Amino acid sequence: MSDRKRSTALALASALAAGSAVLLAAPAAHADVVDVAYDCKTPIGDKSAVSPIDIKAVKEGGGYKLTMSFQKGVSSSPVELGKGAMSPSAVILVDGAEKASVPVSGAPNPEAVPANTPIKITDLSGTYTPTKSGKVTFTAGVLTIKALGTTTTCTPGNSPKPSLELDVSAPGGSGAQSGGGSGEETLPQTGPTDSALALGTLGGTVLLSGAAGVLWLTRRGQRARS
Repeated sequence: MSDRKRSTALALASALAAGSAVLLAAPAAHADVVDVAYDCKTPIGDKSAVSPIDIKAVKEGGGYKLTMSFQKGVSSSPVELGKGAMSPSAVILVDGAEKASVPVSGAPNPEAVPANTPIKITDLSGTYTPTKSGKVTFTAGVLTIKALGTTTTCTPGNSPKPSLELDVSAPGGSGAQSGGGSGEETLPQTGPTDSALALGTLGGTVLLSGAAGVLWLTRRGQRARS
């Protein structure tokens, strides 16, 4: 093996090992699909239903995009709801390092909903921008369904546990991202050690960063020999 190939192989192995160590040391998010028992106030009386709720977070800029997913419908209509007739929204409760309420909303129903059929809630999303760094939890809050000029309000009645626990970073700080997404970090280029550590960027950027880091290390070695 030539000196150049040996240098490239050693740089790749070292960089990937350093990246793996950083990834293993990074705090991991903890997510659960949580059964939420909703008590709904509807135009035709009180209703109740249980739906498993999933909440995911993806780092975006200085905040986190939250997505709340319902695996079952929680209400129904005595008449058919035409396509686009129903608009859902909800609140996600933040607790831990800080307390906050994050409004999330979703698209209207993409298809008509037959009468007396559970209404499928589309995914709801919104942005959470932390003001404090630390560990926070995300829990399903009040769900609101507007359809045909009426409003149905569904309140969790079983004190559900959080669907997601996450280490967050306020803008200007550093924190962990959720298992459901990744954010890109600026890669330092002050020396081989910094380049190797930069490979620990969480999420899908690891391999791309690894290739760039190895290329940089190799070029640095070539300059040193010239």
